[in-house]
Amino acid sequence: MIPESFIQDMLARVDIIDLINKYVPLKKAGANYMACCPFHSEKTPSFTVSPVKQFYHCFGCGAHGTAIGFLMEYQGMGFVDAVKELAASIGMQVPETRDHVGGAEQSGRLRRLSERMSEAHVFYKAALKKSERAIAYLKKRGLSGEVAARFGMGYAPEGWQALQAVFTDYASLEMLETGLVIDGDNGRRYDRFRDRIMFPIISARGEVIGFGGRVLEEGDPKYLNSPETPLFEKGRELFGLPQARQALRDENCAIVVEGYLDVIALAQHGVGNAVATLGTATTSTHVQKLLRQADRVVFCFDGDAAGRKAAAKALDNALESLADNKALAFAFLPEPEDPDSFIRKAGKAAFTRLIAQATPLSDFLLREVSARCDLTTSEGKARLI
Repeated sequence: MIPESFIQDMLARVDIIDLINKYVPLKKAGANYMACCPFHSEKTPSFTVSPVKQFYHCFGCGAHGTAIGFLMEYQGMGFVDAVKELAASIGMQVPETRDHVGGAEQSGRLRRLSERMSEAHVFYKAALKKSERAIAYLKKRGLSGEVAARFGMGYAPEGWQALQAVFTDYASLEMLETGLVIDGDNGRRYDRFRDRIMFPIISARGEVIGFGGRVLEEGDPKYLNSPETPLFEKGRELFGLPQARQALRDENCAIVVEGYLDVIALAQHGVGNAVATLGTATTSTHVQKLLRQADRVVFCFDGDAAGRKAAAKALDNALESLADNKALAFAFLPEPEDPDSFIRKAGKAAFTRLIAQATPLSDFLLREVSARCDLTTSEGKARLI
């Protein structure tokens, strides 16, 4: 637990005007500063920031809070991460408690792992520019260089130890902890990702914490993700969230899809508020994170049996995150389409219409539960209730 005295001392040193102005241009208005609210769409500024009270408030949507609250809402951070981010920005170090013995050492270890992931990302991006085959594949998928750059896409070259050219300590334990390499049964170390299009997974703090890799043609597995590491927990992270933040606020809606290329294809066609889970079912943490940034979440799945199964799992995990002012819905694509193929064939307007007409959670819940009960009998009806 972070001591309350530290939090108050930190807030006294942070200038909320400087903080918010990095994300939202503020204009002086008397004793306060004003802007159009970053948490809902508006044309007339109703978002005010007080330099005296070190507090923000929107008279339109009611959003309000301190510098910590702003980072949590705007960046989708948890409380502890927001405190650490603010503390680091003013040169303060969050005190370690007895419950966090060795906290400084752990922090240093995480920083070194993060640096390695960043170096690998630079290598993969450079490799993409050199690979005509990888570039041809992306063009065949209809992706532009602009959208590839926006999502930081790269390419893991063929060969078993390409990363050895980047890391002089390729054989170290920390390299293994990043998940970038694997130790085989014969004791030989090799790169986890080989001959794959690479998608960096970015944390709320803007750091590369993992990767997803897709084969260029046919292969098994089609997608390969980083394993869980000290940096990366797939049940907590969403691909494309940093790139989607502005669109999430503009649309007040988040679209959850299953694949990296679905997110990128949607973004290229003007649907920027989509994110993807990372090779796992949607978790309650995913839902909570998205509901901090939008009032409506739509789960968009393929219309096949696998898509409906994934939707049912998302339903189960979303129920605990429901709130009166939030809405969850489910959209199913016609077989055999996925979001990538659907928007390329049908266009943005058709996809947007599909999302707008998504089945509300209450209807989907009743449909799912009813399918498990025999409603021709009193016992089945009782079970449904």
